[in-house]
Amino acid sequence: MAYISMGEAHRRITDYLNRFYDAVSYQDGASLKVLLSLSSNSPSLLSLADALNLYQDASRLIKQSDNYSQLAEILLPLFRALQNYRLANLIDSYQAFEKSANAFIQEFRNWDSAWALEALYVVAYEIRVLAEKADRELVSSGKPPEKLKAAGSFLMKVFGVLAGKGTKRVGALYVTCQLFKIYFKLGTVHLCRSVIRSIETARIFDFEEFPRRDKVTYMYYTGRLEVFNENFPAADHKLSYALNHCNPQSEANIRKILKYLIPVKLSIGILPKDWLLEKYNLVEYRNVVQALKRGDLRLLRRALQDHEDRFLRSGVYLVLEKLELQVYQRLIKKIYIIQKQKDPNKAHQLKLEIIVKALKWLEMDMDLDEVECIVAILIFKNLVKGYFAHKSKVVVLSKQDPFPKLNGKPVNS
Repeated sequence: MAYISMGEAHRRITDYLNRFYDAVSYQDGASLKVLLSLSSNSPSLLSLADALNLYQDASRLIKQSDNYSQLAEILLPLFRALQNYRLANLIDSYQAFEKSANAFIQEFRNWDSAWALEALYVVAYEIRVLAEKADRELVSSGKPPEKLKAAGSFLMKVFGVLAGKGTKRVGALYVTCQLFKIYFKLGTVHLCRSVIRSIETARIFDFEEFPRRDKVTYMYYTGRLEVFNENFPAADHKLSYALNHCNPQSEANIRKILKYLIPVKLSIGILPKDWLLEKYNLVEYRNVVQALKRGDLRLLRRALQDHEDRFLRSGVYLVLEKLELQVYQRLIKKIYIIQKQKDPNKAHQLKLEIIVKALKWLEMDMDLDEVECIVAILIFKNLVKGYFAHKSKVVVLSKQDPFPKLNGKPVNS
């Protein structure tokens, strides 16, 4: 920190106070949001924090001016938050910022129009980011993390302020997305339900009227929820919406969406092109796709093993594991095609022992009973059309469309 004089410190503080007062007086949301962006590490806010840590009497400056004193409940804790953030006391910084944010919400509630919506977004963002940093500090000192949970409770209050009628309700989706980020981080995704209900049942506002950025984030998180619930058609709809409306320049966000959309597409029988996996560095799916194309169960299991940690972390492991049935279908279809080339008249009569041999070749040891059980499941799930001739251990395939396509529907839906 460069040396600053007491006079310079005083000048920086009063300059900030004037800018804050003007932003509120002239309803200048763009200027106000910059003044609240605590974690942005902007040079002006860092220099203000240095001034506050030198000039210890900022509260007197606020209280002796009629202009500033009416905003004292926002400004005093905000200054404390800035000071502590600069000194890397993140728990204290979060607590002070939450106090300031509560006072800000009270003011926001009283303002007639939605002029301060962008500033409110910054408050919602900062409360989450500061809470995450404070929790890391708590964990490193051996204490239980609790601030992110508190940030979630605060944002539910904010959501309540926005979800009513009037122009401010357009901000409800941004706050919802911040809540989703918190719930997913905490592993309390069940808490998303009540917020989703409020958004999706509120007919007072058309979803398409929300800002595009918020719609994409909302569809991404609700799409991920549908993946957890194994509701693949809904997951496909929501994640596809997020992908189609995402900024094409934002490769990191496209990659995030595809990480969930690809397993969903695979589960409904749609395979991604190799260039897509290459472009967005999603090569962990390459062998999964190859296994589906070839009917290679060994390759699928190896792909799941090689990337187990990654798939488990993103919550798609079970979705990918269930692709085994499609791989079996593909393997039987390949055997059927080879038989058809050799003897077209008998192609639809498939001996189970041939499937056993094919699996052995793939180093998969299964006996006739296990194979019969798998084929029975494939018939039940409508992945294979046919019936068993139990005595001769043969599966008799339908002469018309023995291997129905999924056509964008999940297995057995």
